[in-house]
Amino acid sequence: MRLLILTKRSLVSLGFCLLIGAATAAIAITSTVRAVQTASTPREIPIYYVETDKKQVALSFDAAWGNEQTDDLLKILDKYKVKTTFFLVGDWVDKYPESVKEIADKGHDVGNHSDTHPHMTQMSTSDMTGQIQSCNEKIKKITGKMPTLFRAPYGDYNNDVVKSVNGCNMYCVQWDVDSLDWKDPTPEQITKNIVGKLKDGSIILMHNGAKNTPEALPMVIEGIKEKGYEIVPISKILLKGEYYTDVDGKMCPKQSSSTAQQSTTATQ
Repeated sequence: MRLLILTKRSLVSLGFCLLIGAATAAIAITSTVRAVQTASTPREIPIYYVETDKKQVALSFDAAWGNEQTDDLLKILDKYKVKTTFFLVGDWVDKYPESVKEIADKGHDVGNHSDTHPHMTQMSTSDMTGQIQSCNEKIKKITGKMPTLFRAPYGDYNNDVVKSVNGCNMYCVQWDVDSLDWKDPTPEQITKNIVGKLKDGSIILMHNGAKNTPEALPMVIEGIKEKGYEIVPISKILLKGEYYTDVDGKMCPKQSSSTAQQSTTATQ
């Protein structure tokens, strides 16, 4: 009788082990399937720079908080007859509507930098769209124009962010040349960070509130021009018609035979 009881216990233990093993295998298979599905999902990549045979680069400024230096930057840009792109946060637009109007009136692009500068990758897609549309409406109310350019706060994006931007009929724009002015390097170092990394179609990142940006800006503009480049707003450097971004974020004209496409959109 005792042998029979031990046998039953052994069978129960064996059955339990088999059950655990089956569950573990099922989890492993599910994880593998998800990994394969994720790997097969095309990666959506914003525009970092543009394929072009023109000696042109685009200069851009992100404006999220302070406004003490915006007027100085605009005066310097006027002096050099340079047009650029300003990416504005909706909260900033609320605080400084006069500056928003001045930026637009002087012929600079006015882009969208979200409504409250959140990490959008941590949001639902509906909230992402809300961030984009709310800022768009604020800018349009002041400038009369709906923005077509968007830059993600912190440069933080994923597939859903890029798709949400494209779904709003806008270009999702990053940068390939970072001034690092937000780290408060010297004006000379800011200039070196930019001028030493330029290529045809580059998009340059600066900030309206960085400590040494106004002092650096004349040197940056002169350095860019000495390299033989024309400075234009981002809207002037983007390709017309359908395009795709390659793995490096280069904006390229779409070709039906291309196999390197990562994301596409039609003309805005």
